[in-house]
Amino acid sequence: MNLASTEISGDFASLVEAESHANLMACLQCKKCTSGCPVAAMADIKPHEIVRMVQFGQRDELLASKMLWQCTSCQTCATRCPQKVSVAALNDGLRRMSLGAKAPSKSAVVTFNDIFMRAVRKRGRMNEAGLMASFKLRTMRLFEDMGKLPMMLWKGKMPLFQFAAPGRSEREAMFERASRIASPPLGGGEAGARSATGEGDKQ
Repeated sequence: MNLASTEISGDFASLVEAESHANLMACLQCKKCTSGCPVAAMADIKPHEIVRMVQFGQRDELLASKMLWQCTSCQTCATRCPQKVSVAALNDGLRRMSLGAKAPSKSAVVTFNDIFMRAVRKRGRMNEAGLMASFKLRTMRLFEDMGKLPMMLWKGKMPLFQFAAPGRSEREAMFERASRIASPPLGGGEAGARSATGEGDKQ
């Protein structure tokens, strides 16, 4: 993280607070969130650095970070924070903004999340075989983990076909409500909110 050429900016911070409802200006930079984070060791940006980057207005660099999607939302950060700042909630808001950013995150989790939400909206349940086929085609990770496929099929962990759950109209209504509630991401209009709720699959 490079803060050498930046200035403190309240504009971006105010927008992020409105999107995430996280009181990030209360952060003391004590790093207790980072010391307890289970994915901090592999993160390109640490949890306490995320808060600082929002305060300094480093929008583009932050929205392109893989850490936004590596976060497991385990709430360890909020539990450990003496100021009750939830980096997990902050990441939720930043993820929605990232979907419509000029340079969105290159994390494969974005693709996985999109496929998952579309499947839930359309079918009401997950078809693991379909999910993995779509994921590998869209990420071109065609042969990663292929050695695990025979055992998963043998143990019935990846059925080739599943019936859709009833109640699609109710699911559509639920996703529509979520799409209306979600704030449009920065610079992305309604595209990010639609993608986050699987609305882009409604054709």
